[in-house]
Parts: sequence; C-alpha cells; structure tokens
Amino acid sequence: MSSSDLPVREIPGSYGIPFFTPIANRLEYFYADGGRDQYFKSRVEKYQSTVFRANMPPGPFVASDPKCIIVLDAKSFPILFDVSKVEKKNVFTGTYVPSTQLTGGYRVLAYLDPSEPRHAQLKNLLFYLLKSSSSRVIPKFQETYTELFTSLEADLKTNGKAKFNDVGEQAAFRFLGRAYFQVNPETTKLGKSAPTLITAWVLFSLSPQISLGLPWFLEDPIIHFFQLPPILIKSSYQKLYDYFLPVSAPYLLYAATLGIPADEAVHNILYAVCFNTFGGIKIQFPNTLKWLARAGSDLHVKLAKEIRTIIKTVGFGSVTTAAIELMPLMKSVVYEVLRIDPPVPLQFGKAKVDLTIESHDAQFNVKKGEMIFGYQPFATKDPKIFDRPEEFIPDRFVGDGANLLKYVAWSNGPETEATSVDNKTCAGKDFVVLITRLFVIEFFRRYDTFTADSVDSELGATVTITSLTKATS
Repeated sequence: MSSSDLPVREIPGSYGIPFFTPIANRLEYFYADGGRDQYFKSRVEKYQSTVFRANMPPGPFVASDPKCIIVLDAKSFPILFDVSKVEKKNVFTGTYVPSTQLTGGYRVLAYLDPSEPRHAQLKNLLFYLLKSSSSRVIPKFQETYTELFTSLEADLKTNGKAKFNDVGEQAAFRFLGRAYFQVNPETTKLGKSAPTLITAWVLFSLSPQISLGLPWFLEDPIIHFFQLPPILIKSSYQKLYDYFLPVSAPYLLYAATLGIPADEAVHNILYAVCFNTFGGIKIQFPNTLKWLARAGSDLHVKLAKEIRTIIKTVGFGSVTTAAIELMPLMKSVVYEVLRIDPPVPLQFGKAKVDLTIESHDAQFNVKKGEMIFGYQPFATKDPKIFDRPEEFIPDRFVGDGANLLKYVAWSNGPETEATSVDNKTCAGKDFVVLITRLFVIEFFRRYDTFTADSVDSELGATVTITSLTKATS
C-alpha cells in the first residue's frame, strides 16, 4: 500500500491524570511482570497500533513532561533520524536532562542538535580522534585481547569458570587508552579504577531511566523521583578528567583550530570515550558472547573456518581491513547481534514542525513540539520486515540479506547511511562495528568453540564462560 493510500488515523492512547498516571506508568514500566517490553506490547495490543501515546519514565519530578508519541515499527521509527523534522536538542536521555555539572558545566555533543554551531565542531573533533588513531586499532586490539583471553583461560583453569564482564571492562578501557592516546591507563594514577568510576558516573547520568533490579519500594524513591546529586560523584569524575587532560593533548591543538576551548574539548572527549565507546563495549561484547554461546558449536566451526581461511589467504597471516570485508558470515553475525540486542534501545526526538508519521497501516499527524519516542528492539524485530524476528539467525545479512541493513539502526541512524556533522548518527559508528568484528575474529582465531552461561538485564548480559576449546588448526 502506498503512503497516499494509508488511512489517516488519530493517534490512540491517553496520558491519564497528571502526576498520578505517570507515576503508575513508571512502576509498570520498571517493575511489572515483563518490564518495559510488556509495557509497550500491552499497548500495541490494546490500541491495535504500533504508534500511540503514552507516558515515558521518569515522570514527576525529574521530567518536566513525560508525554510521548511512541513509535515501535520499522516504518515509523526512522522519523527519529530525520533532523529536518525532529529536534535532537537535549533529548539524548529522553524526557529529562541530566545536570551539566556531570559534564564539566558543558552541554556535550550528545545533547546538541545538528543546527547548533558547536555540534559540527565537536563532531569533527571526534572524527579527527578516530582518524588519527585508526592505524593503532587492530594491533592494540590484538595486544589487549590476547591479554584478556590469557586471563580468562587462567580463571577457567583455576575456578572451572571465568566471569567475563569485569575483566572485559578492564580490557576495553585499556584498549581505548592504547588506541586513542598511546597510553595504558593502568600505568597512570587512574590504575584499574576507570570501569568503576565510569559506571558510577553513568548511574548518576541515567538513574531516572534505568532499573538496578532492586525492589521497587527501595529503588524507585531513590533513583527515579529525583536526579542523584552531582556533588556526590564529583571526585570520581575529577579522577577521570585528570587522566584525560594530559592524554588528550594531541587532540587539543586541533580542537583550538575548530574554536573549541581546551576544557570543553576534554570533557567531550571524556564523554565520547567513557559514556559512548566504553559504555557501548561494556554492553556489546558480553551480548555478542551471549548470542554466540546460545548459537552453539556448529556456528563456531563455520566462523573459525571462514576467519582463519581468509586471514591465511587474503591477509597472509595478518588481520587486515581488506580481509575483514571478505568474511560475510562473521559480518552478518555482528549485524545480527546489533539488530536483536541494540546497545542503545531508547531514542527520542521533538517535532520541529507539524509532521506526519507513517506506520505499516496508517498515517498519524504530529504537532510541532510533541516528543516522539522509539523503542528500538521492537523496530528491529518488526515481523513485517524480518523473518523469525525474535530468533538469532547468524547468516541473516549474507547475500541478499544485506538489503535488510537499512533497518538496523543501533547507531541512531540506518546502518546503510554514513555518520556526518549533519546528522545524529554515532560518530564512532564504523569504529564500533570494526572492533566488534575484531572481537569475533580474535576469539575464533584462538578457539574452536566455547560454552557460556548468561543472565540478561537492561544493562546488558552478564556472561560466565564455562569452557574454551583452543584452536586445533
């Protein structure tokens, strides 16, 4: 059915009684059986629509206005990427905005709309950081993750199992220090404290939007009613800043040419590395292991064969970008993880103008100023786009399946579109895809197969490796 043939429908749903309904909705969203997935699913069934009105946490008192238009299918979801129609100013965390005291007094890049002059300057700074460090990514990744695998093997031998997350987070920050700044952060005053410091700081930034898994009567009053006071995390953040100030020196000269003061540049580099990149790896790598473990040894054998053959014949024994591009199954596996388990599930945008949203079944009129919210795990598991959408299908994007990549939107934009200063697609979009590919490659260069247990949460999987079978060929 063409767009012109779609019926125009009033957006269903209600925001209820001010103050009281948003609180009731928040409790349902975080603590009812089924959690946020059920929160959305029940309303899709009630309204027979993937577009509807609902309150989004946190509600009073943290958010000034919890009312949102929800979009949950692959056709309506892309409205959130069209910056000619939606504003991205101060919507990164949705219906509330964390205090700028958590970011050195600055509105960092994530909270800027592309129409703001500083957006292009800061995004260009991050592009420069990525370009300048590109030649170090593969060798430093191999160095760091060889250390990680050696550590996991030792834990497995000693304890009969190896917990991945904590050592994985240490490795992630160590790799980023080596690749971006040519410094092992563990040899600085920061030592091994970075993952703990970052996790605490992120909690203060995101607390109204997340659940820690505590009973509602303890958790809700503490982290959802009010923003946690930034003063409580100031010393932790200062330790991170004190690390980033000297190591960022090579990039501050370039920042000056863009008209960005050094202090503002450091806070933005810190945010990009700690919140965006480290935070993404913290979720993405355990999720990748989780899905690989669940897929089983047949997939492992295929991946190991593809990876090792291409490295031998195309890379002449080395991992190169050209060799990586010739591994279709490995690439598909990475995209499938990003599809089924996107690391950033919530996207927001505020209508800049009166506009029309289209779902598969209808058109809906939206007024200027209304907040639009998309829950990505529903959009990227749209049954009208993806066959068996709830299943992890490793070769989904092989061959003609690559045509589906335009519906993979983990980076705040379609996978088929490039990041630029004119959009809000993650500056490190290609970097994240590359290092996730490297993770799979290095894993199956070293191991034929493995087993692992995992526990899901909205903050990513917790993975415990129970066996590792070293490569035999």
